[in-house]
Amino acid sequence: MSVELAAVVAVILVAMIFDFTNGFHDAANAIATSVSTRALTPGLALLIAAIGNFVGAHFGANVAKTVGDGLVVLPHGLASLGVVFAGVVGAIGWNLLTWYFGLPSSSSHALFGGVVGATLFATGGQVQWGNIVDKVLVPMVASPLVGFVLGALVMFLLLWTIKGLATFAQSGPGSDSALRRRIQAVVQPRPLNVIFRWMQTASAAAMAVGHGMQDAAKTMGIVVLALYIGGFQDSPTHIPEWVYYSSASVLALGTYAGGWRIIRTLGRRIIHLGPPEGFAAESVASSVLYFTAAYGAPISTTQTITSAIMGVGATKRISAVRWGVAGNILIAWVLTFPGAGLIACVVSLLVGIFV
Repeated sequence: MSVELAAVVAVILVAMIFDFTNGFHDAANAIATSVSTRALTPGLALLIAAIGNFVGAHFGANVAKTVGDGLVVLPHGLASLGVVFAGVVGAIGWNLLTWYFGLPSSSSHALFGGVVGATLFATGGQVQWGNIVDKVLVPMVASPLVGFVLGALVMFLLLWTIKGLATFAQSGPGSDSALRRRIQAVVQPRPLNVIFRWMQTASAAAMAVGHGMQDAAKTMGIVVLALYIGGFQDSPTHIPEWVYYSSASVLALGTYAGGWRIIRTLGRRIIHLGPPEGFAAESVASSVLYFTAAYGAPISTTQTITSAIMGVGATKRISAVRWGVAGNILIAWVLTFPGAGLIACVVSLLVGIFV
């Protein structure tokens, strides 16, 4: 085996390790609300999330191309493979650190921070700041704001609709008495919760597919980047079929392993969620993920679902959101990019000894 081939294999292996940590770190994105509202059992929720991640990966080509060809420019050769290796290890280190403290930080931004940090530290590499601003930093700021606002709007719409149906059932025309009785039976808390628990099953599955479109695609982008700079393919954007299946499978396995520390934070510690709130948050978050994946913007699924949960919770009352916990999450978000980059720089020093 040539040195270059061994280096490419090493990068692919460490990318798969990142993919696995991404799965158990971000399992909360798809299932925390469904588990906390008892819409799904933990085992079934994880299974749905794993299958959704596997399916979604096959629709994430645009995001993968952004990661593989839109963040950094590296010359062909062994040194560049060392840079990518260090960047991915930096992301893994940050994932494990935030997982230990139960903070739902962004695996995506950890990966970007690691790769950019290692590239800045290395000689010969170039960071594409224009693409990073357009495809990473702007969506990084916009997606949680959009998630918060849409979460609040969708929840207000659900509450308005339920209240309107209840009013109609109490004061509708006499000729519709049978219909009014049926509606009145449905809008009671217990039947509503049953209905929204079923709806949450669909929204959790949609969230899992969106997570696969975003997060499996980021690993695919790293693998393609390694193949390209290692000289094993001519295109920086072509994704071999085996890359789809390996990235999707490892992410699904990581998701099924679960990340219960973060699930508790998202599902219980930010606000107390009921089935209607969980459905609203998941529906908003998955819609944002689909839109940005089509655009090729690799956003954070963690930021998106967390902000949607906060927006939904704020419709009860502002104090319903535990802003202290939200502040800790915000600090983790801010520190993710530089934190992963710093770890990657340290790893670059160690890799440089051998490369």
